[in-house]
Amino acid sequence: QVQLVESGGGLVQAGGSLTLSCTVSGRNFSSNAMGWFRQAPGKEREFVATISWTGRNTYYADSVKGRFTISRDNAKNTVYLQMDSLKPEDTAVYYCAQSKGVGIVTFAKFYDAWGQGTQVTVTS
Repeated sequence: QVQLVESGGGLVQAGGSLTLSCTVSGRNFSSNAMGWFRQAPGKEREFVATISWTGRNTYYADSVKGRFTISRDNAKNTVYLQMDSLKPEDTAVYYCAQSKGVGIVTFAKFYDAWGQGTQVTVTS
């Protein structure tokens, strides 16, 4: 049974940084693209970033481009989200997800395994 476990969330002041990690078990990690999504209170879940199976290709939502960096370590079955210059509007529960395929995708329907989420709160 596939399991995704996120960690690294927390409380940070605006302008600060956090690094989220997501470790996958129970399924091959290196042959699937990975993504990060987030959901703020009262809002729908939205795409944040995605990375291809090799790590060569990445794509970001406009709202985080230039501030967030997605990466992966296939030897550790782990995907990361480095978040810099955080803003209060980045406050949300962050979810990692594993895609059904190898290429980058931004739509949640193409991801078939999800973590439980980790809370990120940015104060002004």
